[in-house]
Amino acid sequence: MISPAYASPSSEDASSLINELRKGGYILYVRHGEANVGEDQPGFSLMDCSTQRNLSARGTDQAYKYGEAIRKLHIPVTLPVESSPLCRTVQTSEAAFGTQNLTVKEFWLKIYELSKNIGSEDSQKILQAFTNEVEHVPANNSNRIIIAHSFPIGIGLGDIPYMGTVVIKPLGINRGYEVIGRLTLEDLLKQANM
Repeated sequence: MISPAYASPSSEDASSLINELRKGGYILYVRHGEANVGEDQPGFSLMDCSTQRNLSARGTDQAYKYGEAIRKLHIPVTLPVESSPLCRTVQTSEAAFGTQNLTVKEFWLKIYELSKNIGSEDSQKILQAFTNEVEHVPANNSNRIIIAHSFPIGIGLGDIPYMGTVVIKPLGINRGYEVIGRLTLEDLLKQANM
């Protein structure tokens, strides 16, 4: 599935997307905040943030504002939110939703691995596993939030800016998913009058 370029919706489109999210039943796939402190060292350790790229002060602020906007817009969220195990995604999740409201899920590291030099067969396996992960409809009129990584351009959900959100409509088991919209952090803040 090839995704369109990351174009911001019009204010009217963003507003109607927010109204849809208030009903629940969607997945918000979010890229972590700006991360430009340090670098991912070869063979980095998940337990040692000093071996990875981490959130900048701006990235922490972005994440905090993201969580505030979600709350201010009254978008129902299933807690805990899910995070990739990399420090920058955990830091983003904590800043946005609180340390007690996140669960680390190893699977989301696979999306990060798509940007490595892996074969097309391995890429296809990861993309199929991604589909299996996001085709389940969230329960209780709520939305599932996943804080993870951008995809390579033209693959999966495509390139996602820092704190960008891809809104996914799960179609049910073995039925896949549909991307119904994309929001930048700025779109959310504007909708929340922040």
